[in-house]
Amino acid sequence: MSEGRLVIGNRRYSSWSMRGWLAVASAGLDVTEVLIPLEGGNTPAVKQASPSGLVPYLEHDGARIWETIAIIEYCAEFQPSLWPEDRRARAMARSVAAEMHASYRDLRQSMPMNLGRKDYGGLGQTAGALADVGRIESLWASVRAEFGASGPYLFGAPFTGADIMFAPVVARFLTYEPVIGDASADYCAAVRAHPLVGAWYRGAAEEPEAWHLPKYEGLA
Repeated sequence: MSEGRLVIGNRRYSSWSMRGWLAVASAGLDVTEVLIPLEGGNTPAVKQASPSGLVPYLEHDGARIWETIAIIEYCAEFQPSLWPEDRRARAMARSVAAEMHASYRDLRQSMPMNLGRKDYGGLGQTAGALADVGRIESLWASVRAEFGASGPYLFGAPFTGADIMFAPVVARFLTYEPVIGDASADYCAAVRAHPLVGAWYRGAAEEPEAWHLPKYEGLA
């Protein structure tokens, strides 16, 4: 029997839902998935289902969690590898995750996540978005140089909460194809190849065309 529910929006578009789902799936929580098709910024069903009126929203074993970083922290109580074991690395992981949560506004606005389109390469590359891309590349490089020697992700072998926070950024890079360095491209390929990320993409591909939103599909 399910121990709760996870409310998410369309896999095709909802970057925050992707983060919450990856955390819950990484922790192996037994919850029922409630997928609400988004209507483009103001979806009444989401407002009714979530205390914040936003997705993702997790209910699990009596707990109610509705901010993505809080969901990751909660899931880490069940799967500690969501944060690095080393104190310094763990502090860095939480810092870069928080930066992702609070930053990169131009990137988000100019390159909205769309997992279904293959023809957006070169679009959305405003000066502000490209400045965000440069900051992200610099951040990834510094983190991997200090903590990433053991594997392909930001902190090496484990797929951590920091990688979860950046997974939709990877999706944007793959969709809009800004010019990035080889190390960043390798990291993007590793994240895309993660089994849970692959499962999210497959779910997005299965969503009906009736859920597509013109504001995200009319960029080409």
